[in-house]
Amino acid sequence: MADSLTIAVSKGRIYKDALPLLAEAGIVPLDDPETSRKLILDTNRDEVKLVLIRTSDVPVYVDYGAADIGISGKDTLLEYEGDNIYELLDLQIARCKLMVAGPEDMTPGPRLRIATKYVNSAKRYFAAQGKQAEIIKLYGSMELAPLVGLADGIVDLVDTGNTLRANGLVPKEHIADISSRLIVNKASMKMKHATVKTFIDNVARAVARQASN
Repeated sequence: MADSLTIAVSKGRIYKDALPLLAEAGIVPLDDPETSRKLILDTNRDEVKLVLIRTSDVPVYVDYGAADIGISGKDTLLEYEGDNIYELLDLQIARCKLMVAGPEDMTPGPRLRIATKYVNSAKRYFAAQGKQAEIIKLYGSMELAPLVGLADGIVDLVDTGNTLRANGLVPKEHIADISSRLIVNKASMKMKHATVKTFIDNVARAVARQASN
């Protein structure tokens, strides 16, 4: 259908934070992911579906056209290397920072060892700083790496900083401000231009209203 829209949204915090924006744009899910096992959620508009998937998969679905639109964290987009995506709107939700963190007395040698799941972002950052860094890819519990001597420091998302402090770590260097972004498949933008543009305009107005409150 030319006027149909499939919207891929990250599970968890991003989905919850996006719900008010979607509602202001006239889209309300009829299924509750907390109680339903459905991964494709019906909405109050027959032509609009929401697909709930893990954060790292959202740009993949949009890149390959399985979803027309996606809502994804900027941290995920910085790691993704696809070519068929437009990043069109900062939704100003799920905000945090991508940072280098480590022990207070972190004294790295000439070559840093950094643990992170944000490999591409870390490589770009340290290259831009003119620093040599060995990047160790981990998928969880980043804070453990400096504690057991696996790495000098980490690159990870920081919100309140409580988890860092609880593990004797502190933020060291700011890499990027992170928030959720609206992304669109390039072919969908062309083939469903009116429908996609209307949705984007409605969400943009919702973001502006939320920011002014």
